Amino acid sequence: MRDTQSPTLPAVTHGATLLRGLRVEACGNALPGLPAGAERDFDAILAAWRLRHRRGGGRDPFGDIVPEAVEAEALEQALSGGMPVAAGLVQGAIEDVAHNLVKIIRGCLVRPEWQGTQRVVVGGGFRVGRIAELALGRAGVLLRAEKLGSAVAAIRHDPAETGLLGAARLLPMRMLEGSDAVLTADLGRRSFRAGLVLPRLGVAPDLAAASVWRMRHWVHAGETPDRAVALRSLAAMLRDLVGMAERAGLSIAPAIALGLPAPVAQDGTLGEGAEALPGDWSAPGFRPAEAIEALLPGGGADVVLHHAAVTFGLSEAPFHRDIARWGVLRIGADPGHARFTNLPLRR
Repeated sequence: MRDTQSPTLPAVTHGATLLRGLRVEACGNALPGLPAGAERDFDAILAAWRLRHRRGGGRDPFGDIVPEAVEAEALEQALSGGMPVAAGLVQGAIEDVAHNLVKIIRGCLVRPEWQGTQRVVVGGGFRVGRIAELALGRAGVLLRAEKLGSAVAAIRHDPAETGLLGAARLLPMRMLEGSDAVLTADLGRRSFRAGLVLPRLGVAPDLAAASVWRMRHWVHAGETPDRAVALRSLAAMLRDLVGMAERAGLSIAPAIALGLPAPVAQDGTLGEGAEALPGDWSAPGFRPAEAIEALLPGGGADVVLHHAAVTFGLSEAPFHRDIARWGVLRIGADPGHARFTNLPLRR
């Protein structure tokens, strides 16, 4: 992949504070305002409601197995009417999610780096769009009642693709302009995703039209692989995607952008949260970028890293230029938060 004539990344790019058109004010894993263990997604909260209902002598309208994720169709039917008990359980879970969101947002807004936040974008933790709409709408009502001064919006992309799309924005524009596709990855506590993102600058120079062309997914939850196995699995997905791009005649940017559930120092080492990845990624001196580069053929490509909450939020960057300060919350299996300030756009 590496071409000696291609533009290269600056010497220090990991965990960058200044990116094109914005500044990263803060990022982290823990969702402020919630006690430890309360960072649950909608499915987990609904399962808790179902269990309480059954313990009280009620019949579970969603089946006999708890906690089993309810099919999206059944959730939609519960909201459409005709199933009052099912609707009550779903509405109860939605109300809990909304109140949790308000607690998180309130906890963020009291932090100095979140002062003046005008909009909070929320993603992850929902499988049904209608439920996300209701939960975020209710959270918005509660926030306005408390006069906290921040609007609530939903992440617009599929949660499985959001981190991949945002990671592409870690690369300098000169790299994107000279390439058809960008290799990106989103490394999580339960799974790794890697994808080929098409910047589509001819459609939207600000990457608003970027899309995931191909994606690979490796679920490691329950397998407890060591770090070497995890790195090889990631490298295999990346090589697979490179082969797809080559067969399709797509040129690939000479750098790979990754989001991880941990702060990234300028030297590429990881902070708190790295222990959630399979194996010992928090070992002193371990630099994931160098380890990944070594596993790719032909010298591989430069690898740039950032916190996964930042890459998750960067997918939204083109759509919030109407305000100065905004933040993102990532709910569910890979929770996190990031706060951004918009800056003048320069090439």
